[in-house]
Amino acid sequence: MPTARDYYEVLGVERTADAEEIKRAYRRMAMKYHPDRNPGDTDAETKFKEAAEAYEVLADEGKRKTYDQFGHEGLRRGGGPATHDFSRMDVTDIFSMFEDIFAGMGGGGGGRGGRRGPSRGYDLETEVSLTLVDVLKGADRDVEFTRLDVCEKCTGSGAKPGTKPTKCPTCGGHGKVQQSGLGGMFRMVTACPACRGRGSVVAEFCPECRGKGRVPRKRTISVKIPKGISDGQAVRVQGEGEPPPPEMSPGGEGVRGDLHVVVRVEDHELFEREGNHLGMEMPIGFTQAALGAEVDVPTLEGKHTLKIPKGTQHGAVFRVDGQGLPDLRSGRRGDLVVGVKVEIPRKLTAKQEKLLREFAETEDKAVLPESHGFMDKIKDIFGG
Repeated sequence: MPTARDYYEVLGVERTADAEEIKRAYRRMAMKYHPDRNPGDTDAETKFKEAAEAYEVLADEGKRKTYDQFGHEGLRRGGGPATHDFSRMDVTDIFSMFEDIFAGMGGGGGGRGGRRGPSRGYDLETEVSLTLVDVLKGADRDVEFTRLDVCEKCTGSGAKPGTKPTKCPTCGGHGKVQQSGLGGMFRMVTACPACRGRGSVVAEFCPECRGKGRVPRKRTISVKIPKGISDGQAVRVQGEGEPPPPEMSPGGEGVRGDLHVVVRVEDHELFEREGNHLGMEMPIGFTQAALGAEVDVPTLEGKHTLKIPKGTQHGAVFRVDGQGLPDLRSGRRGDLVVGVKVEIPRKLTAKQEKLLREFAETEDKAVLPESHGFMDKIKDIFGG
């Protein structure tokens, strides 16, 4: 039976999430809850399988439409994920289903599942922060991250130097065990808890890695961020992820995973981004709006002179061609969109007020009386 939890809730995405958001959410959950990283943790294994089931539905346009309209019941009637018994699947089977997006989440061949091709390691993810100027010009960033590498002392075996691992007596060297539940109505194939899927056990642990065959190491690399990249997009650095897990390749032979550098673009104090365009509000005086003017508009590269025509109204919009951000693919730049904000002065000099009153008379507009005349009338009325 499929999980009763809402699939969007399982992946932690909104119901309006697009395919790429769903894909990224699944990848994060798979990395977090993968049994290889949580040995013996049944709760993590359950969440891993829940994520796999949710992704199978939400990544399929037809199943997602059915689920959105009819929920879990609609999928059961229409041949949704109920056609797959996740309780009978081990993590190798799940990886086989989603190999297209995992590309490094652990499984590619070698001794698990009998698939062809070299074993593949885990992908990693980190973040970098950029300004809009960085987006405009591109940037190089030094990225520091921690990854698990093959222990040099034991070359990945986990055994104390001078000793060797022996066949696991619990699983007979297969790395998997079967468990039955509900009176034998279903069976679950999981990684062997004794050897954690390796098929072998270590009598004396390596003092460096404590039997894990992998040790965490910090690494710093320079990453080139292309012009025009958007917040949330990622730069993939091939081969900077982790080596295959010890149960797949103790010595780390195979293909390393990749490093995904997710970009976060900082807010700007003046500009708002919309695609490749930039937007801003430009305050101007009411005389500039009425009579026309040339004003200096800030851009990411300096100042640009903008001509304000006579009679410009509050909220009018002007475009400055080519002063936006470059397109990630074509390099063509967007525009700067300027919305003018006509400001009314809060204080006037005596001369300014006199001129405006004279102007108001030409418009035949009623305005408040001058303060001293108004106060004189009040005194007359109340006998002050």
